[in-house]
Parts: sequence; structure tokens; C-alpha cells
Amino acid sequence: MLAHEATVDQAMGLRRMSAPKPVKVVAVSGGKGGVGKTNVSVNLAVALDGMGRKVVLLDADFGLANVDVVLGLSPEYDLSHLINGERTLEEIMVEGPGELRIVPASSGIGRMAALTPAEHAGVIRAFSELNSDLDLLIVDTAAGISDGVVSFCRASQEVIVVVCDEPASITDAYAFMKVMHREYGVSRFHVLANMAHSVREGHELFLKLARAAERFLDVTPSYLGAVPHDERLRQAVQKQQAVVTAYPSSPSALALKKIARSIDEWPRPTHAGGQLEFFVERLIEAERELAGERS
Repeated sequence: MLAHEATVDQAMGLRRMSAPKPVKVVAVSGGKGGVGKTNVSVNLAVALDGMGRKVVLLDADFGLANVDVVLGLSPEYDLSHLINGERTLEEIMVEGPGELRIVPASSGIGRMAALTPAEHAGVIRAFSELNSDLDLLIVDTAAGISDGVVSFCRASQEVIVVVCDEPASITDAYAFMKVMHREYGVSRFHVLANMAHSVREGHELFLKLARAAERFLDVTPSYLGAVPHDERLRQAVQKQQAVVTAYPSSPSALALKKIARSIDEWPRPTHAGGQLEFFVERLIEAERELAGERS
């Protein structure tokens, strides 16, 4: 059997599996690096876990994986060991704060587009194990608009776009939304203003991006909120802890917990795309399409 056929058969088998409930899959992206995307991903995951939700945080930045660094973790294994068939998903997963579970990536293993169909099948089998007892999968994507970023965002139900008060951040966020919408039909974007010096500044950042998107892309992003510039957040980073647990009453922690509550209120998916195995299957299909476009 060809590798491609094996992958399709594996996906069809997963489609027949029954999952106890749909899973919310949320991608956190932003276009530009340095906007605090990973910090946002980590803190939202920790905050949602603190609300009693079953959360898995996937570090999808295969070039510069750093979720484990942000939380001071030292995973013995990572996604590369899973892809190579050396370890199972449960064996590479790391326990984070509370009951949060983390799938660590590995710097230098290449983007998902570089994986073979057989390796894709291995990823499918691994992620299907997460179907039970899971509410949310949060995907911390890489910066930029690489094939891997595009694929993860296309496969997710919701996309959070993190921006900060830098011209390049707004420009890159707009470029990201433009590519995702015009080339791949993604139209649901939630804008989060990070490191804002005031509530007004955060909202103005959103309006800059929203006006451009509405005028030129025919897309109306929603405003998820602002995380203020906060010394406590910097101190939490130095301590390699989430600010929502290290300094729970700090301005940034309160803002992040408020945003986490908003995410928790998003409707739970009821269609097939809400099942985690379908997320991985859609991811693979997106990668195949991208591979076809490059060939």
C-alpha cells in the first residue's frame, strides 16, 4: 500500500472513532515575532485549566520551540520522538501548572510541510489518543506565515491574532489575515492587543487592524481584549511561571483571566470539525494542498 493511501485509510479509521465530546481548537498567531504570542498562549492555557477545563497546549513552533522554556520545564522527549516512532504521545507529554498538559516541540525538526505521509499518519494516531477528557486544544503557532502556521490556523476553529503597539506588528497581522482569508477562506479572527499601555491604546490597535480588514478584505475581526504592559508579567517570565499563577492579582493576570473566560464562552463546536481527529485530518489535508501548490 502506498504511503498516501495508508494515511487516507488511517484518517478514515479515525473518522469512525467515537469521541465523547467536541473539542475546541484555538490557534494563537500574529504574523510578527516578539509580540508575546507564546506568553499569551501559556497564560490562557493555564487560566483555562484553573477554571476546571481540560486543556492541552501544543507547541507548534517547530523552529523555535519555547513553551517549555517559558514554564521552566525540561521535557525528556518531544514531538520529534513521537514522529520518529520512538515514543507515544502520552510519553512525550509534560505536566504543566495544575492539570495542564503540554505537547513540547523540538527546535530544528522542520515544519509540518516537511513531514512524509507516513509521519503524518503517526501524528494522526497520536492525537487521536487525546479524544477523551479534553475540552480545549490551544496551538501556539510560529511567527510569520509559513506553511506550518497556515496549516494549523486553517485546521483550527478559532484564530487569535496577537498584536502590539508597533507599526510592523499591525502590518504583519494584516498580511497574515490577508493570506489566511484570500487564499484559504479563513474569516474568523479574534484580535488581542498585548502589552498595551492603556485600555484605550489596546482598543485603538484593534481599530487600526479592523478598519483595514473591513475595507480591503471584507473581514470583520472581533476584539478579544487587551493585556496591559505590566512589570509583574516581566517578573513572571524571569521566574519561568505563568503570570496568572505567579501574580494572580496583577493587571496582566486579571486581563488574561478575563480573556480566558471569553474563550470559554465561545460556542462548543457541534460539527465534525470539532473532533480532534478531524483537526489532525484537516491539518494533513491542508499540508497536502500546500505541497501541491509548491510542486
